[in-house]
Amino acid sequence: MSATSTTRPGGRSSRVLSAVYSAVGALVGEGAERITFPVIAERAGVNPTTLYRRWGDVDELLEEVAVAALTRDGDELPDTGTLAGDLTEWALIVTRDITRPERARYLRAMVAARQDVVAHCEVTDTRLEQASALIRRADDRDEAVPTAEQVLDHVIAPLYYRVAFALPVDEERPRRLVRDVLRMIAPIR
Repeated sequence: MSATSTTRPGGRSSRVLSAVYSAVGALVGEGAERITFPVIAERAGVNPTTLYRRWGDVDELLEEVAVAALTRDGDELPDTGTLAGDLTEWALIVTRDITRPERARYLRAMVAARQDVVAHCEVTDTRLEQASALIRRADDRDEAVPTAEQVLDHVIAPLYYRVAFALPVDEERPRRLVRDVLRMIAPIR
């Protein structure tokens, strides 16, 4: 190994992180009443000090796991050639992802873990970045575009709301939400 080499990808810290995420996912999936660092550490096969050192508290860890579970970081955004197509495909991807039983459990656990109003939410930040990228691409094609906040408020938030409260979500709902947000930018006659 050369003196300039860095830590290898997928090393011990990656394995520990994966074990911790899996332990949290299993505990959430089992509907554990009380999730604590010692319980997570035992399930993950790590020392509790590892958890205390990396995360300030259990809520911080739960949020990180939920963010990892509830955003498809790294997935390519759809590129259909139109904003309507891109938003529809993206909304369908989000819908299919967050309605999976394990994803729905994460979402509900993250909501339940919140005690106070937070300054920002990483799930929202990630979805805002994704919406902004789709809108920039459409704007570059000279399409009329809504704001990223409109897309979040009128397409993504209703989907998360329905999943958080265990309300039904079929594939027509995201399509209708996208049509609604696109009507917001249509010229008034």
